[in-house]
Amino acid sequence: MGLAKPGDTVVVWRLDRLGRSLSHLIQVVSSLDRQGIEFVSLMENIDTHSSTGMLMFHMIAALAEFERGLIAERTRAGLAVARSLGRLPGRPPALSAVQLEHARHLLITEPLEAVARRFNVHRQTLRRSLKKFEAGSTSPEPMDGLL
Repeated sequence: MGLAKPGDTVVVWRLDRLGRSLSHLIQVVSSLDRQGIEFVSLMENIDTHSSTGMLMFHMIAALAEFERGLIAERTRAGLAVARSLGRLPGRPPALSAVQLEHARHLLITEPLEAVARRFNVHRQTLRRSLKKFEAGSTSPEPMDGLL
């Protein structure tokens, strides 16, 4: 907002492009108002030139925050169900337990970089995977399209 001057209008496509939370949106729009800068959101048809526009801004911003909260709750619930079923979110492991065991044996005679190239992974991926493997971390299968 450093380029806007009093009398200018800041235009955004949607409210969520201006801030990530209701309090942040209100803070930004209030700051603009104090500086004499108007605000317009095209998708929500909000124009803070009027009292009605400010009312609409606050109502729609509150609804947007509510919707983000619902999405976050659903995501957490889905992750909890997946974990209870023994699935983890994220990428599947780069190397299987058999490959990691083989890599451990190869590392006796070959440098880490060569072994990583052999398994077509980055050396840091191999190092991290071996550390987990040697710690006895047997992770469940990753989630595949559950969410």
